[in-house]
Amino acid sequence: MRATTQEDVLSAAILPGWQMQNGHHMAAISLTLAPQWKTYWRAPGDAGIPPLFDWSGSQNVKAVTIHWPSPQVFHTNGMQTVGYRDKLVLPVEVTPRDPGQPIFLRAQVDLGVCKDICMPAAVQLQAELTAPGKPDEAIRAALKALPNSGAEAGLAGIACVLDPIADGLRLTATLTLPTRGPQEVVVFEAGNTSVWVSEAASSRQGGVLTSVAEMVESSGAPFALDRSAVKVTVLGAGRAVEITGCPAP
Repeated sequence: MRATTQEDVLSAAILPGWQMQNGHHMAAISLTLAPQWKTYWRAPGDAGIPPLFDWSGSQNVKAVTIHWPSPQVFHTNGMQTVGYRDKLVLPVEVTPRDPGQPIFLRAQVDLGVCKDICMPAAVQLQAELTAPGKPDEAIRAALKALPNSGAEAGLAGIACVLDPIADGLRLTATLTLPTRGPQEVVVFEAGNTSVWVSEAASSRQGGVLTSVAEMVESSGAPFALDRSAVKVTVLGAGRAVEITGCPAP
């Protein structure tokens, strides 16, 4: 039996998109996966592989901002992961150094793809992005699938309590937020990639969602959590809710 290769399960391209009114350029990375295969969100869970992006070969690029569509939650062999199945259009907003000149975008993307097995994948993509470009319905659909803000989702308040544990911190977040459906999952991101964050345990009482996770610095050393950099994402039915900042009560 022939071994499964990356080419069997993954194809990728850059969708060139259009120039925005602010002079930035909206493009996208398009990933097409074999049926029932999946890839991962930026915070993929303990069993997932976070994607890595290298734009260093690009020209006339000052910054790249990734706009992540609302992901799905998967449960496999008792493990929770977060990502996308079958396909992903990932909008990328490119800030040029000179808005009057074409942009040459080169991306090296390292990611994981999984079905019954998981395998690392790497793609190299490049495209020239010229003005004005043209609308792209696939990119527009992905932008419409971005998470709601707290205000859009009806968030009335969030308060976060930090307690020390042996090797880090325990964060307890209390959100006054309308339910997102019967299977709500909360994901915390510390805003610092060197900090490991556990899978959150969540419960709801009426309009109040409480979620608890532990955070540990990879070195094992004590660390100070920047509350303003913490992201709290609530996944459920439909679009996710993304809240930036985890203030004290």
